[in-house]
Amino acid sequence: MSMAESQLLSDFPRRMVLMGVAGSGKSTVGEALSARTGARYFDGDDLHPPANIEKMSRGEPLTDADRWPWLTRVGEALGKVETPLVIGCSALKRIYRDHIRQTAGGPVIFVHLSGAREVIAGRMGARTGHFMPTSLLDSQFAALEPPQADEQAVTVDIDQPLEDVVEDILRQLKDLKP
Repeated sequence: MSMAESQLLSDFPRRMVLMGVAGSGKSTVGEALSARTGARYFDGDDLHPPANIEKMSRGEPLTDADRWPWLTRVGEALGKVETPLVIGCSALKRIYRDHIRQTAGGPVIFVHLSGAREVIAGRMGARTGHFMPTSLLDSQFAALEPPQADEQAVTVDIDQPLEDVVEDILRQLKDLKP
């Protein structure tokens, strides 16, 4: 790791969640952020109980009751970190983000990957091997409560090249006041 990369990692938040509706690019952006900063990326989908995956695969939206165990796992994973960790997790509602923060036991920065429904639907339609069907996109947008001014969060438009999304995130993180 170069000196510049080491400095970037030392300035990087210890706990971060890439949030947004399905298809907003959480995994792609997370992997790119990891490669750029040295922070570890973990796909929050891997923390879902099997019943949640089965339900979504059938085209059934999750209920809040379905989500709580998953959100607890996300918060616990963030709470155990010694070095910067980025987790991809939809975190669609304020109460979900509050639960993750409380469970993590410390500050969590949320990066909202925001995009128009048409852009996201196009991306979902083009991807293969993911359990989340495009038919659930409307329920995701219906549940979405974008982060508010009093939350430690930034919002990034995903309708731009990946490199620009990563640059926008890093720029906004520098401007975010603790």
